[in-house]
Amino acid sequence: MLIISSFLVALIALEHVYIMLLEMVLWTSPSGRRAFGMSAEMAEKTKVLAANQGLYNGFLVAGLCWSLIHPDTLFAYQLKLFFLGCVLVAGIYGGATASRKIFVIQALPAALALLAVLFARGL
Repeated sequence: MLIISSFLVALIALEHVYIMLLEMVLWTSPSGRRAFGMSAEMAEKTKVLAANQGLYNGFLVAGLCWSLIHPDTLFAYQLKLFFLGCVLVAGIYGGATASRKIFVIQALPAALALLAVLFARGL
């Protein structure tokens, strides 16, 4: 179960690398606009805000990766709980305030990874 939970944490980190790139680099590109359902005009007006959001997603990536490589297993477990919890809360908030698809894209995978981490540790 430890391998599965670590794999899921890594997937969440990769997902947030992708989100970070969309928000920081690709926001005004056709793929970035399509991902967030925006016009070119709206993307241009909001690109600074999006880059800021992307930076925060980068911090989540850093924390999740840190949790995967930290040599102290208890501290690594705590890091996983904290950063997955942050992703989960952000996904719930985004799903409630911005788009319901954020529940599926962000909150649900984080919840599954969090459960896997808890079960791997024996709750």
